[in-house]
Amino acid sequence: MSRDRRPLAGLLIGHTVSLTGNVLTLIALPLYVLAETRSPAATGLAGAFATAPVVLGGAFGGVLVDRIGYRRASVLADVVSGVTVAAVPVLHATVGLPFPALLALVFVSGLLDTPGQTARTALLPEAAAAAGVPIERAIGWLEATSRGARMIGAPVAGLLVGVLGPLPVLAVDAATFAVSALVVTVLVPRGLRPSTEEAGAEAGGYWRQFAAGLRFLVREPLLRALVLLVLVTNLFDAAKSNVLLPVVADRDLGGPAAFGLLVGTMGGGALVGSLVFSAVGHRLPRRATFVIAFAVCGPPPLWALAAAPPLPVMVAVVAVAGLAAGAINPLIGAVELERVPAAMRARVYGVIGAGAWAAMPVGALGAGLATDRFGTTPTLLTIGACYLLVVLTPLLGGPWRAMRRPPVAPPRPTLPADIGADHPGRREQSEVRQT
Repeated sequence: MSRDRRPLAGLLIGHTVSLTGNVLTLIALPLYVLAETRSPAATGLAGAFATAPVVLGGAFGGVLVDRIGYRRASVLADVVSGVTVAAVPVLHATVGLPFPALLALVFVSGLLDTPGQTARTALLPEAAAAAGVPIERAIGWLEATSRGARMIGAPVAGLLVGVLGPLPVLAVDAATFAVSALVVTVLVPRGLRPSTEEAGAEAGGYWRQFAAGLRFLVREPLLRALVLLVLVTNLFDAAKSNVLLPVVADRDLGGPAAFGLLVGTMGGGALVGSLVFSAVGHRLPRRATFVIAFAVCGPPPLWALAAAPPLPVMVAVVAVAGLAAGAINPLIGAVELERVPAAMRARVYGVIGAGAWAAMPVGALGAGLATDRFGTTPTLLTIGACYLLVVLTPLLGGPWRAMRRPPVAPPRPTLPADIGADHPGRREQSEVRQT
């Protein structure tokens, strides 16, 4: 059987380049706003306009991705992001750019961000099958590209802004989106699509399809349990990264440089962990690996921060935590790809993402209030203990038993009676949903 690795390469390269563009925006845009307005409040408002559409686009854009097709949605999202980002330096240099117009451009650019990423993820099973690659390995590669883009893109963006200024960096950013769209257009064939994608695009109007995706998630016990667990752990992680880690780093570990070192170490460890999982993940028991990875990446850094050890010790703890964290998203992604019907991937993924991110602002706010009221150390110890209790719940069984890898049916000869049977992809999807 011939293997075609170009679609998988196209998705991975396009994903990496597009996410690198997102990181450039993340660094250059607030610096541009701050330089223009000299107002931290305006900078914060621009940040809100950049992050709010990520959740909205994830929740409500998935149906549109399912309707227009995954390949086309990926290209369209990058084109729109490129045009809106390029408009910032162009308008600034020509007719001027009022602040409300900047906010509108930022909002539109972020609105298609999550749908574009979702579209590339939704095509991954077909691209992996064409390349003859296990889905865990393909998901691990995708996660590694995501983490690598963020880990490398941030310092590069900071360096470019320092040398060139924010507006030229935004122009470079627009070019990255154009490159991503071109790569996906050239390397990912139009015929690469789930077998049921077209059928799903015909089933009713927008809100009916959105409701169908929401109902599917609510009625799938394993996916529902995953969303609830990730929602709570994201709440704890937001408390750590937005409040507790900066406070302890500034107070006990050496200030902003230590904070940056710990964040970079976590990202580097997660990148290595994703690559390791991509190589061996398809051989590991899923539920046990999931619990161990979460138990190692979540509570230990919180408890280590409470102990305030020397910086090298803290770096070592965070590195191990990052290594374990690299396995979590590929595991979740593999389960989602197996259980969500191909025609509903984008809309269900969007609802999953919005649900998983919903509590993060609450975590940051709650950590700040708890630190003021009870102190840093008790807050860290309490959150660490709650984190551990939450991530051990899959060991109780219930819907988590369905996390096991579905058995692969042995090949059987094609008989005349098989002619005219349902498409094998559609039959296989039905079996996965009942796992």
